[in-house]
Amino acid sequence: MPSSGPSAAPRRWQRLGSRPVLTTRIFTVDSVDFQHPEQPVPRDFFVINPPDWVNVVALTPERELLLVRQFRFGINDFSLEIPGGVIDPGEDPVAAGLRELREETGGAGVRARLLGHVHPNPAMQSNRCHLVLVEEVRRSQALDWDRDEEFEILTLPVDEVYRLAYSGGITHAMVLDALLLFFPLWEKMKGG
Repeated sequence: MPSSGPSAAPRRWQRLGSRPVLTTRIFTVDSVDFQHPEQPVPRDFFVINPPDWVNVVALTPERELLLVRQFRFGINDFSLEIPGGVIDPGEDPVAAGLRELREETGGAGVRARLLGHVHPNPAMQSNRCHLVLVEEVRRSQALDWDRDEEFEILTLPVDEVYRLAYSGGITHAMVLDALLLFFPLWEKMKGG
């Protein structure tokens, strides 16, 4: 165990090497050896390598957010979310957000920009989730769901979406991250 106290800055572990453990159609898992500078023996950690993701805050001209409700296998229940999905290799995050918005909801907008990105779970995942804002979104495109996708598409006033987020009606961590990054912009929009 490191001898530094609880208020000392953490030390960087050295990555020594990795071995593939599992390959799925969605992600890979590697066994990765890391060594702490004060420990004589390296430790083995598992790292999940999914592709990067994108989530879209889709604001309509009526100042509502476009949401999707879908069944999620990980929690064996329904989840209220913003549109999003996997970024294709080499795809720009904003372009991916516009694509996912169109595919999942039939929505298209006039302005799109990156709000930021987060690491979904840096303890064990290597990917990032990019958060995109698209404004003036209207549902005018054909839906293009994947084989395992099925959505209820709805729009709610922005302030109602925030009430749902604060009351536990929205529990998806990356959706909450997107709403957090959108909040200062929304406050400016409401004031103008």
